[in-house]
Amino acid sequence: MTVRGRGNIIMKLMGYKRENGTFGIRNHLLILPTSVCSSETAQRIAALVPGAVAIPHQHGCCQVGADYLQTVNTLVGFGKNPNVGAVLVVSLGCEGIQPEVVADQIRESKKPVETVIIQECGGTLGCIAKGAEIAAKMARELSVQNKVAFDISELVLGLECGGSDPTSGIAGNPSVGAASDQLIRLGGTSILSETTELIGAEHLVAARCVTKEMGDKFTAMVKRIEDKSKLYGVDLRGTQPTPGNIAGGLTTIEEKSLGCIHKAGQSPVIGVLEYSEAVDPEKHGLYFMDTPGEDIDSITGMVAGGAQIILFTTGRGTPTGSPVAPVIKVTGNPETYAKMTDNIDINAGRVITEGKTPQDIGAEIFDKMVAVANGELTKAEILGHKEFGIYRIGDTF
Repeated sequence: MTVRGRGNIIMKLMGYKRENGTFGIRNHLLILPTSVCSSETAQRIAALVPGAVAIPHQHGCCQVGADYLQTVNTLVGFGKNPNVGAVLVVSLGCEGIQPEVVADQIRESKKPVETVIIQECGGTLGCIAKGAEIAAKMARELSVQNKVAFDISELVLGLECGGSDPTSGIAGNPSVGAASDQLIRLGGTSILSETTELIGAEHLVAARCVTKEMGDKFTAMVKRIEDKSKLYGVDLRGTQPTPGNIAGGLTTIEEKSLGCIHKAGQSPVIGVLEYSEAVDPEKHGLYFMDTPGEDIDSITGMVAGGAQIILFTTGRGTPTGSPVAPVIKVTGNPETYAKMTDNIDINAGRVITEGKTPQDIGAEIFDKMVAVANGELTKAEILGHKEFGIYRIGDTF
């Protein structure tokens, strides 16, 4: 079966239709711990049920204010992601983030959500037994769901880069930018991220925002990161660019940022989001999300915001994946591709070695994205990479 994108190019995308009208390209059963106290139990439940995936983390208790809300929003966003078909929330029972706070918000997406509480199940073993029973029933129900055709305009793409070197700005990122532009031309959505890695190039992104107010909001996010580093009395140059970036040939944050922005292609910015904030399902195009430069936390924020798939460029190489969204790895460095073929899906270094254009490689990346959306596994998925991390913006009390 084929479907027609808004740009009149025939695409074949098959996925799982959710009750709220969104479409998943995977059908995960998510075992979601509300805190570090229930993370181990959640992992043990997931290990007993084929196809289940847990997201252990170090948060969920003794957090306050905006930091507490950001953790809640991230967990809820992960549960609401279209690639998740059902959710089992696992709680200790007395932690700061209570299970129903998370479960009730995920239920707004109309997918099956259940909870188990360690303190009410008689401890770890009782909770594992009850949780595995519930999860097994959910898994059986998910296993009989059939894929249906859906328009490519329903796809939300997250854009990430990590372990950058000069080839990222020359080959990898421009190629991904071309693929992102193609998706947006067909009515889809992309998310640019990593606020720290736009320092020195923020004026170029602000100029692409469709309104002055939006550009001002974006610029304020960049300034917020700069002000935070000053508040802590630290020099960002110790971590941005990273030691690996510097060893690869990037010497300043401005050099890194000027390469990073190419992931976003040439499309205008139509929305500016806080970390883990959901994209507007009625407003398609390029968004910016305020995430850190740390890859795992950044990807987590975009997936919580609704991204079903990630394009991740790397110069130095990285194995990173995600628990619920396939991550397609692209390198602009042909040497990295030769050394890390187990991890890298596409060699954009042919822009350098074979005279290919970013548009040529961008078309290949787009085709790979379509294939992965239809079920082809990425190398990160094959190797079982499920990295997960939540961006903290406050202290633990």
